[in-house]
Amino acid sequence: MQIREATDKDIPGILEVLKASLGETSSKKTEEVWRYKHVGNPFGRSLVLLAVENNEIIGIRAFMSWKWQKINVDYLAYRAVDTATHPSHQGKGVFKKLTLAAIDIAKSKGVHLIFNTPNVKSKPGYIKMGWEEVGKLNIRVVLNNPFKWSFDSPDKAYETNLKSDDSQFLNLISEYNSIMGERQRFFTPKSLSYLLWRYENNPLQGYEILGDEDFYMAAYVKKHKYFKELRVTDQIFTTKLGRSKVMKTINTLSIKHGTQIVTASNDLNSNFGFSGNFGPVLTLKNLNLNIEFHKKLLQINNWNYSLGDLELF
Repeated sequence: MQIREATDKDIPGILEVLKASLGETSSKKTEEVWRYKHVGNPFGRSLVLLAVENNEIIGIRAFMSWKWQKINVDYLAYRAVDTATHPSHQGKGVFKKLTLAAIDIAKSKGVHLIFNTPNVKSKPGYIKMGWEEVGKLNIRVVLNNPFKWSFDSPDKAYETNLKSDDSQFLNLISEYNSIMGERQRFFTPKSLSYLLWRYENNPLQGYEILGDEDFYMAAYVKKHKYFKELRVTDQIFTTKLGRSKVMKTINTLSIKHGTQIVTASNDLNSNFGFSGNFGPVLTLKNLNLNIEFHKKLLQINNWNYSLGDLELF
């Protein structure tokens, strides 16, 4: 078995392995989606490793480039995302071999950490390879007024409604990043290119995107068996006016989509609802962090995240 980094010429073969291993119904497996996630990412191209036998791709592991920041220091990260082993080659330890090889490559490149939110089945495997549990994500939950509920209404189209020019958004984002830095917690710095990539041009998930000079917000509806959730994936504001506009927008979208609950990161600081560790478990693999900072990152309260920073996509 040979392990090597993938090139763009490998994309068709990668997609065939993904389809063979995972099927085609769980998520879109097209070249457009692959290039969106792993080539067009403003944080940089993904680290993609392949397991090859007899010139045939039998396994893949993709680590999406990401950036975190504390104060004014950038920390390079990879996010463990897409992985698959061809059904004809399972049981050969492909996943583990690709993951350990990726750790060595990432460490040599100066990447500080790898993070992800693994499911219950995969988390023990990561722990065995040196990942550590940070904790469950803290999420704010707000129950909507029952008069706004609509269980059977037809789906409404998502819209992008931005009422400011780029220069005004740049000012808002710059001030937001500055405030986040002053909190001295780990956060993903926002930029116009990030927001455009993550939400407006995302081929995997549509979003309601609204904003003006005082706020930016992205959200979508998550359907559950017995209720609908308005999931606020990002909310950017720096003033009381901006926060007020976010809350008003959430109310408008709740009515539009007939949702029963609203979820957001605790950064929303709403006076309504309640918060708790209801989200998935965040884990990390230390590569080049110093001992003191590594210990701090094992406490979930030292992270300042939006749901969009950590949810799977």
